[in-house]
Amino acid sequence: MPTLGTQNISTSYPQLLKTFGTGGLDGNLQVITDGDNTSSALSLSTTGVKSTGTFAVDGAATFGSNLTASTGTATIGTLSASTATISTATIPLQLGAVTFGSSVTASTGTTTIGTASVGTATISTATIPNIIGAVTFASSITASTGTNTLGTISVNSATIGTISTLNGLSVTTTATVGTLEIGATGPSITNASYGTAAFTAATVAAYNAGGTTNGTVALTGSQVSDIVIGTLNSLGSATGSSGLIIGFHCIANNVVRYSITNPTTTAGTVPAGTLHMTALRVIP
Repeated sequence: MPTLGTQNISTSYPQLLKTFGTGGLDGNLQVITDGDNTSSALSLSTTGVKSTGTFAVDGAATFGSNLTASTGTATIGTLSASTATISTATIPLQLGAVTFGSSVTASTGTTTIGTASVGTATISTATIPNIIGAVTFASSITASTGTNTLGTISVNSATIGTISTLNGLSVTTTATVGTLEIGATGPSITNASYGTAAFTAATVAAYNAGGTTNGTVALTGSQVSDIVIGTLNSLGSATGSSGLIIGFHCIANNVVRYSITNPTTTAGTVPAGTLHMTALRVIP
C-alpha cells in the first residue's frame, strides 16, 4: 500500500474500505463502507455480490444459470446466447432476419408478424385481416365455425360440402358440390344423375295405332323421389316424328320409366335415336 505509507493512520481512514460489521465477511451480505463509515452501493458476502446503484461490466460476463430483472425493464444492447429460456418478453421491433429453430409461441395476447416465410406451420387459431396478393393452399381451407365470405374464387378442381352463392362463383374447370343452394333461401339440389339409353327397335317396342310407346331404362344414381327430365334426339329427324309428347319418372332406384306419344309416327315403327335423361334431387 505505497499510497498510504507516508500518511498517518488517522488521516488515511477515508481511503480504506471495510465491511459494515466488525466480524469480517460471512454468508450474509454486508454493505462496504470507507473508514469514515460512509456506505457504498456495493454489498459483499462469501456467497454473493449486490449493487444498489448502477452495475457496469466492460469486459465479458458469464452467468452460471440465469439473468433476472426482478422489476422494471432490462435493456440489453446485443445478446448472444446458445440456449435461453424466456418466460415473458416484449420485443418492440426486429429489423433484420430472425431464424427460429422449431417454434414461436405467444402464450397469451396477440403475436403480430409483418412478413413471415415459413416452410411448415401448425396454427391452432389465426386472425388474418387481409391478404392482398396471391395465396396458394396445398390441400384445403377449413373454417371450423362462423362463415367464410369469398368475393371471387377461381379454382381448377374443388370439393365443396355446402355452397351458398349470392354474388357469383366462377369455377374454371370442375367443381364437386355436396349441396347446391340456389338463391338466398333455396331450393337446394343434393344430387344430379345423367344417363343415356338407345332408342331402337332392338330395345323399344314399336308404336301402336295411337302413336304411343313406353318402357324402362337404367339411370344410375336416380331415386324414386327424383325429378326426371329428358329428350329423344330423333325428334324431327327424317325417319322420326314431327311431334313428340314425352314423360319420364323414376319407378325404383336406378330405374326410369318413359312414356312417349308421337301422333305423326306410323304404327309399328321406331324412330331410332338416343334418350338423354337427367334426374334431380331437390330439397326445400
